[in-house]
Amino acid sequence: MTDWFMVHGIRILAIILISTVICLLLRHFVRLLIKKSVSRQMKGQPEGEIKKRTDTLCSIFVNTGIAIVATLAIFTILPEFGVNTAAALASLGIIGIAVGFGAQYLIRDLIAGFFILLENQFNVGDVIRTGTIAGGVEEISIRRTILRDLDGARHMIPNGEIRTVSNLTQGWSRAHLNISVAYKEDLDRVMGLMRKTWEEMAQDRNWSPFMKVATPWLLRVDEFGNSGIIIKMVGETEPIKQWDVMGEFRRRIKKVFDQEGIEIPWPHTKVYFGNAPPAAEGTQPMPEKSTNTKAGPP
Repeated sequence: MTDWFMVHGIRILAIILISTVICLLLRHFVRLLIKKSVSRQMKGQPEGEIKKRTDTLCSIFVNTGIAIVATLAIFTILPEFGVNTAAALASLGIIGIAVGFGAQYLIRDLIAGFFILLENQFNVGDVIRTGTIAGGVEEISIRRTILRDLDGARHMIPNGEIRTVSNLTQGWSRAHLNISVAYKEDLDRVMGLMRKTWEEMAQDRNWSPFMKVATPWLLRVDEFGNSGIIIKMVGETEPIKQWDVMGEFRRRIKKVFDQEGIEIPWPHTKVYFGNAPPAAEGTQPMPEKSTNTKAGPP
């Protein structure tokens, strides 16, 4: 036993030690190389976008590298236990051919994942929509993408199933609001108040870092609705901050409308219980028929 350990045990420990060192070096140097390469390719892009891209590529390359090192280490250690690796590899080859016929979906997922990464369609930290699922990207691998939606549900989607993807947070985002006011309101005054409220938010030190434009670049009457006139306002924000900006703007504009006496309409219906509706202007009401009755004896 001592002789076996002195010959084979030391080799096994050496292989494990070398593999561990290589993995640690991969984690450190791969990140430095990827960050330098991504910074050069995405020069001028927001720092947040560069970080998301770097984190995504690092996760893919480091995990793949560690898997390769671990596989090589295992096949290097097995002969120390007397295992014939050549025969094992031959057996794996035969099994691989059999499995390959049923692995078309796996190959499709791997190819789709490669193009997702190559084309920078989305990264970890982005919010995307694909099919009927929308959520934040928690993890990307060559085979599948993991999304977390607002309900906290974790969706694991094979990359081959991603046909169309909408990235809601790449580069910049857009606050898109439709606000309804009553038909009796002065629209120029209302739109002026909306513009002023946005500009005040853009000057607020708590919100200015999230807003890319100091004034909304689109403000117009968009539609005559059933209950009111709909005004559309659009402004650009930092990635993933559009929902925060829209929520704060709605809170502020509600207070402004209340202070200025501007009515925000709501659907309502008039109901008449047995009485005729008021007569239209210019028309005469129908005369009522009178009926005379004699009082009977008590």
